[in-house]
Amino acid sequence: FILSLDWKISEGGNSGVMWGVNEDAEYKKPYHTGPEIQVLDNERHPDAKAGKTHQAGALYDMEAPSEDVTKPAGEWNTMVITIDNGEKRGSVELNGTEVTTFPVGNEIWSTMVSKSKFADWDGFGKFIQGKIVLQDHGDKVWYRDIKIKEL
Repeated sequence: FILSLDWKISEGGNSGVMWGVNEDAEYKKPYHTGPEIQVLDNERHPDAKAGKTHQAGALYDMEAPSEDVTKPAGEWNTMVITIDNGEKRGSVELNGTEVTTFPVGNEIWSTMVSKSKFADWDGFGKFIQGKIVLQDHGDKVWYRDIKIKEL
């Protein structure tokens, strides 16, 4: 799929977009199965100081964005997430710049997961199909112009 949307985050805010979320009862939270593309105030949120794999546009805890092209908190950002299971490739475009690329559903993906905080999470990143989730961390975040195209 190709998911495009606009987002803006409050000062110090944190959110994200997950895919491949499985709602079986054994998985209590969406992030137990769904990889996340980070939505963050890179200037003020503590996660931004925890490393680039926690900054806006990152594949959370696994792949850092090549550069920070985010607009300041309170301003709209445009993000396009592409997950192509046929080509085994994912990417994130932020404000017109491709900032993150990563493999999906192959041995390289499995290695990336094994080196992340999700290494021991049985269902994490394993579902080709599943729900798309807009994460709620209790911070103010806005999403608009959400579009999805099936590949």
